[in-house]
Amino acid sequence: MDANNKALELHRISRGKIEIMPKVPLSNSDELSEFYTPGVAEVSNAIHAEPDKAYEYTSKSNMVAIISDGTRVLGLGNVGPEAAIPVMEGKSAIFKRFGGIDAVPICIAERGEEEIISLVKAISPSFGAINIEDIESPKCFRILERLQKELNIPVFHDDQQGTAAVVLGGIINSLRLSGKGKSSKIVILGAGAAGYGISKLLLAYGLDNIIVVDSSGAIYKGRKGDMTPEKMIISEATNKGMFMGSLEGAMENADIFIGVSSKGKITKENINSMAEKPIVFALSNPYPEISYEDAVDAGAFIVATGRSDKPNQVNNLLAFPGIVKGLLETRAHAITEKTLLAAAKEIALSAGKNLATDHILPRIGDRGFETSVAPRVAAAVAEATVAQRLSRITVGREEVLSSARSAIRRYLRIEARLVKKGFYANGGNSSKQSNA
Repeated sequence: MDANNKALELHRISRGKIEIMPKVPLSNSDELSEFYTPGVAEVSNAIHAEPDKAYEYTSKSNMVAIISDGTRVLGLGNVGPEAAIPVMEGKSAIFKRFGGIDAVPICIAERGEEEIISLVKAISPSFGAINIEDIESPKCFRILERLQKELNIPVFHDDQQGTAAVVLGGIINSLRLSGKGKSSKIVILGAGAAGYGISKLLLAYGLDNIIVVDSSGAIYKGRKGDMTPEKMIISEATNKGMFMGSLEGAMENADIFIGVSSKGKITKENINSMAEKPIVFALSNPYPEISYEDAVDAGAFIVATGRSDKPNQVNNLLAFPGIVKGLLETRAHAITEKTLLAAAKEIALSAGKNLATDHILPRIGDRGFETSVAPRVAAAVAEATVAQRLSRITVGREEVLSSARSAIRRYLRIEARLVKKGFYANGGNSSKQSNA
């Protein structure tokens, strides 16, 4: 059975990747009285008197909503909300396994910006954070901006902010290895959600020698045509030299290339035209702007892709579980660029002391990965959130590390028991399931 058919069969057998389980026993009348009626009425009264008590008495403190309208799913495009469900379920499962976070996928049949904003605001009381996902641009930019202004909980857009944090983490370590500095010339190909988010975070870090290129060429101040509000912001903040040419011209003497576009957009000749020790982040997935092998063959000093079968995988899993966990641990009001910078720096540090051209980021699957990277990122995010006075409570680094690791280990123990009992045989639908 090929990989595609195997994926279909496993999803059919398991009927999805997540389920809801109670955290408390409900096996007798006393427990029902304590955790449901009549005891629950006292909890409701306490929250009514002080709404923030919901963080103490309910799952809100560890609950995130994953919102998608299915208009930009993976590389598939506008496939609709039903087709977005398996992707958001996968995201939910990753939140749980790598962050100890309960995440609810909510795929909506609403396409209008105002309607999506209203819906998210309406359901927000149940959640400690919102993750918008796979919503087409430029709509996603406006939805994120409005929700961040109008909600009193963090609203996170992984396509922008998660991608940017991981990319910056990899760039920080690439600069260390190459000996290049913050004046390095950077070319970003792609001005959608990822390209916009990356350019903003690199600028916030102090990397300001940036040219962003889209399908019409370099973006520069005063360019006419094909200029969204986000591209206008890019034009004001980047390309100070007013380069007006093509991607090929932009890449000449560039130190760093970051591609978030599509397959085959650059060539070996483009890399040959770059500065000494070129750094190439070809992140289009599953097929990068140039293959790993061709980039290495062209003399790239460091090559990163989005692929798991190559070194230096730029995977958002390095960012979003830890970022959101840190926000939840502090009961944060919001997320800022300073928060993302803290996450990116911690991701870079999490790669360890043995940095190498084929090891600029933590490797998913390494021993101890689950209880190392996300908790460290969560702790850094929590520190930044508290420092910015964006938290409802004050928590220290060690407290967040301990809490995050405990939540992840708890899940891993459950997973190990279920594997041992055969629960996951045939996609979780084994004959032993009822006994698990």
